[in-house]
Amino acid sequence: MAKIYPFKAVRPTRDKVSLVASRSYQSYTPNERDSRMDYNPYSFLHIVNPGYKYQKEISGEERYKLVRNRYLEFKEDQIFVQDKMPCYYVYKIVNREQESFCGIVAAASAEDYENNIIKVHEDTIQNRENTFKQYLKTVGFNAEPVLLTYPDNDSIARVISKTVKSRAEFEFTTTYRDTHYLWLVNDQKSINEIQEAFAGIPTIYIADGHHRSASSYLLAKDLKENNTDHNGNEPYNFFMSYLIPESDLRIYEFNRLVKDLNGLSKEEFLIQLDEWFRIENRGIEVYKPSKPHHFSMYLDGEFYSLYLRKTIYEFKDALEELDAQILYKTVLLPILGIQDLRTDNRIEYSHGKNDIISVKNKVDSGEYKVGFGLFPASVEQMKKIADQGLKMPPKSTYIEPKLRSGVTIYEF
Repeated sequence: MAKIYPFKAVRPTRDKVSLVASRSYQSYTPNERDSRMDYNPYSFLHIVNPGYKYQKEISGEERYKLVRNRYLEFKEDQIFVQDKMPCYYVYKIVNREQESFCGIVAAASAEDYENNIIKVHEDTIQNRENTFKQYLKTVGFNAEPVLLTYPDNDSIARVISKTVKSRAEFEFTTTYRDTHYLWLVNDQKSINEIQEAFAGIPTIYIADGHHRSASSYLLAKDLKENNTDHNGNEPYNFFMSYLIPESDLRIYEFNRLVKDLNGLSKEEFLIQLDEWFRIENRGIEVYKPSKPHHFSMYLDGEFYSLYLRKTIYEFKDALEELDAQILYKTVLLPILGIQDLRTDNRIEYSHGKNDIISVKNKVDSGEYKVGFGLFPASVEQMKKIADQGLKMPPKSTYIEPKLRSGVTIYEF
């Protein structure tokens, strides 16, 4: 019984939304960030990077307080206005490849996260959880929804289909040529339909945003313990989410690049690979795996196909079926000596939208010695891993859609 509720979003005015909306802060290079802030006083980057105003790097609690101040200034200047009644928000993205994603921005329950109704498939880092919890506690809002996915549902689809026939409240195109649309769902009949439909869904899965979900749960727990009048309906008991049906989710692979062969010669490395894989040299012909348990490898100017020897590899559970885990257990750990995928600086990741050619170019540059191409995981794999209480290795999936920050804001 998932609790997915409408809320009163704080939103940019219609004339400024295209100027306010930004990608996530970390996705910009410092030069890109400065350039956008130099020429756009309305960018949400001014809120999350308050040190720009003083030309100074600011961190920790001091930065969080200034983020809060910049946010309040945007509200005071009427750049942001809060809706007067709780709404659901239908959000649609059409990217430059003309792929369409359409779902609902809503408030998801921290209690559902605790009770495993909202399920995870990735490990989180405790330090990052606590840091972001403190950030949320100080700034008092969340501007980037967690991406959740649910089984396709006819009732929700009907409401969305009806809603998108009207004029969108927001419609803007980014410099990346993605077009964004937002509609308000504020009639009580549609609100009830959506809420009841989600209440009938037993399990929802986190697609992207595990740290944000964990931090929101920790914040709810903290504030609950310090509120003697807690009743469960306070805004801090929920976190902003973007819920899309499983059929709209796009999962791409994360390819792997390694800086050296762990002291092995090329020939010694290939011999050790032979224990786990049938190896074919493809020469300069670009090879990309076309099904699970097949891998591509680029080494010393040549592509190789690696076919897993399934007779000797043990598929014990859903995690062992995952190609990212297979590569770790057969190559990265035992042969290349990479213990911790999160902290070892010998390994780097390149998501599948960059294509296998970007892996080739990085190896050819000499920065890396070998690159591996993977086949993307499926939604079903992701769900099975979550259902079995297991966790994927880091950088196992690159998931779309990617939302813009600052289009809808949830205040605690």
